[in-house]
Amino acid sequence: MLVRQGWSLEYESLDTGVELWTLLSACICSKSLVRRQRNIGIKMVEESDPYADMILADGISLLCNDIQVDPQDIVMLAISWHMKAATMCEFSKQEFVRGLQALGIDSLEKFRERIPFIRSELKDEHKFQEIYNFAFDWAKEKGQKSLALDTAIGMWQLLFAEKEWPLVEHWCQFLQARHNKAISRDTWSQLLEFARTVDPALTNYDAEGAWPYLIDEFVEYLLENGIQKVQLSDWTH
Repeated sequence: MLVRQGWSLEYESLDTGVELWTLLSACICSKSLVRRQRNIGIKMVEESDPYADMILADGISLLCNDIQVDPQDIVMLAISWHMKAATMCEFSKQEFVRGLQALGIDSLEKFRERIPFIRSELKDEHKFQEIYNFAFDWAKEKGQKSLALDTAIGMWQLLFAEKEWPLVEHWCQFLQARHNKAISRDTWSQLLEFARTVDPALTNYDAEGAWPYLIDEFVEYLLENGIQKVQLSDWTH
């Protein structure tokens, strides 16, 4: 059992082969002390710190180094999904421990061994949809209902590189040229459905369908710029 005694942690760098539970439960410190434990690579943080019990961006970068994954790799999004992380580039202790338990991970070696399995889940249609929908709340700023445009574009480029949607770059260019606003949850979720069900040539696009206005405008943008040649009349006959 992990010890709960007013302590906090920030991941720094774990020695390979050391059980993560041991590292976490060993991380007990006095409320006034901030120091680094040399042998287990854990930095103690004063309890009053607002980021107590958090692994932040620098710590996640070091974790990635230890599990041999690029921090920009989409597998880190899948890992965050497993941990039910509330915010991008942050893990609470509860999220981190719960996620590792769910994945059956108790050492860095096992963490590295599980990466191929976690990556394979992105090929599963149902799990990909769950990860995609999870990404909206995970990536948006705390307290905001919509996702900042630049963040949304970065997430779409990451996700649709995996999904191999050929219109993703045109979509991002369209947003920058015509929209330049935050992205709603409805647009976020419906774009995946659009990418899944409408072929890139738009031959089966229904102009009378219940797509968000932004997706309808995107189709018009493709036609206006000669990116796709299908005529609107083709969809009405």
